[in-house]
Amino acid sequence: MKVAIYCRVSRDDLNLKNQKNPLIERAEKEGWEYEVFEEKESTRKTRPVQWDLYQRLLKKEFDIVLVYKFDRWARSSVELINHMNDFRNKGVKFISHCENIDTDTSHGRAFFGFISVMAEFERDIIRERTMAGLDRARKEGKKLGRPRKEGVSAGGD
Repeated sequence: MKVAIYCRVSRDDLNLKNQKNPLIERAEKEGWEYEVFEEKESTRKTRPVQWDLYQRLLKKEFDIVLVYKFDRWARSSVELINHMNDFRNKGVKFISHCENIDTDTSHGRAFFGFISVMAEFERDIIRERTMAGLDRARKEGKKLGRPRKEGVSAGGD
């Protein structure tokens, strides 16, 4: 069994070992041959390591993709469900270590759908709170964004 282990953090100051160590431990316990793919400082639109791995998975270079949690693979329910369908069509198994859901069964797929919707809901709530805080700060007259460098004018001269 050839396994792709995918770990992702959104910022450079976060530690991938929190995901990587238990995933490697699981792969070794199962006796799987594995390759680790690490992504740092990713955004919703720029995840080059994930994109390259996704293409390799579609070519069936791996039998399984192992992630720490569903939300480490995808940023939206739509993306996650589309990728899961692509993997199923190619015969690639998708395993989420923490959720421990077997997406090969109808019950597992239903539970997976519920979890992905809730994860997207949580991200949306966090975004709404952030936007409300920024709106409040603007109304209070606070300057937002990065401080300007000294000697640089607003006109870009």
